[in-house]
Amino acid sequence: MDSWTVTSALLLAGFISSAAFSHFDTECYTANGEDYRGFQNQTSLHGGKPCLFWNETFQHPYNTLKYPNGEGGLGSHNYCRNPDGDVQPWCYIADHEDGIYWRYCDIPTCQMPGNLGCFKDSGDPPTLSGTSQTSNKLTIQNCISFCRRQRYKLAGMESGYACFCGNEVDLHDHGESPSMECNHVCFGDHTQPCGGDGWVIIFDTRVGACGGNYTSPSGVIYSPDFPDKYGAGRVCYWTVQVPGASAILFNFTFFDISDQTDMVELLDGYTNQVVARFDWRSPPRELLNVTGDFVILYFYSDRTNQAQGFALLYQALRSQDTTTEAEGDEEDEREDVSSTTGPQLPAGVTERSNSTSNGHSSQILYVITSSPGKPEHNMPVWTIYALAALLILTVIAMVAKLLLHVTVKSPNIPTVSGSDSCSQSTASSEPWIILYRPSTISLFKKKLKNHHGDLSPLVGN
Repeated sequence: MDSWTVTSALLLAGFISSAAFSHFDTECYTANGEDYRGFQNQTSLHGGKPCLFWNETFQHPYNTLKYPNGEGGLGSHNYCRNPDGDVQPWCYIADHEDGIYWRYCDIPTCQMPGNLGCFKDSGDPPTLSGTSQTSNKLTIQNCISFCRRQRYKLAGMESGYACFCGNEVDLHDHGESPSMECNHVCFGDHTQPCGGDGWVIIFDTRVGACGGNYTSPSGVIYSPDFPDKYGAGRVCYWTVQVPGASAILFNFTFFDISDQTDMVELLDGYTNQVVARFDWRSPPRELLNVTGDFVILYFYSDRTNQAQGFALLYQALRSQDTTTEAEGDEEDEREDVSSTTGPQLPAGVTERSNSTSNGHSSQILYVITSSPGKPEHNMPVWTIYALAALLILTVIAMVAKLLLHVTVKSPNIPTVSGSDSCSQSTASSEPWIILYRPSTISLFKKKLKNHHGDLSPLVGN
């Protein structure tokens, strides 16, 4: 290994450890912020109430004495957490109001990619003007799937049971509000937020799709049916192909695969060789660096148990990106990564996402999967075996046919005995010819022709 290779490896390692995924400002990749591990320690950044330390709340259900091993992110701190799977992170407070000793935390950076925000719904005009429906079993993915089937780009949930579809949001008539206005639980899943009274939470309908093609330098891939549990019998492929990339980094922000046969694989896009395989026994534990510009993500689930799934971040690296990072010029690298290709969200939504303080990324691409192209086509092994078997069978058939022809030329031809021997003497003197065919054996009687014609000299007129 030469010095240039060593230097490049060190630069790449430094880049990975420092700012591999700095373009994703969000700190949450679940719909309810259950994975939040940030440092906000008050219910709101502006005039919020301070949170109590989790190791001092022994009078309450959640504390470090009951959960000493860091379950749910609890510890000797007072940061907002969501240990019970509520609709968003919360914390205990010292000031009791009407017997309430806890409050939700309004965390601007805790908004999963694909969640476009919480918007006011005045009804005239409606926030999303497409198809709508109501259901007492509504979940986020139920609404997203309904709108996706109707070929809408956006799906909105309101009051826990109403689902609205549309293609764009007018930000002038429907301003964005804090997430706490949209924390009504979904009727079908009390761990998910489904808007509020007069407030609609809007998602991109490409979230939770089974398969997709990615060409942007960075993105987030969710398991099928996310944020619901993935369904049974799922087989999904996602392709990540970033032209000009020297390597692609992958980071699973959470991974919940509960069945022993369910699995996630990363494959080289050109050779289809498995680079990494993960399941419930061997979950991902660190960042994964795959050399090249083309990677295939494969997911399989059997027909028994289901789980939450996964959220996977990827970041494409170019040679100039690593050099820029080593020199400390982060602004140029940000400008290079911000120029993405591929389908985008509606113009209004994209502008809002890039301008708000939430900083959540709208560069997620969920498109119907197509089979990735290959630079070369190799014949499968089973095809070679099948052709060899066919050739062997053909040789055996030819040998058997030859042996049968040799056998029928023998002079020992059985004669007919009994009273009919005279009348059948002609028939008994005629040889039997057996013809072999691959599918069947045909046995029939044929007269041999002599040089006098077709009639036998023993037969009269």
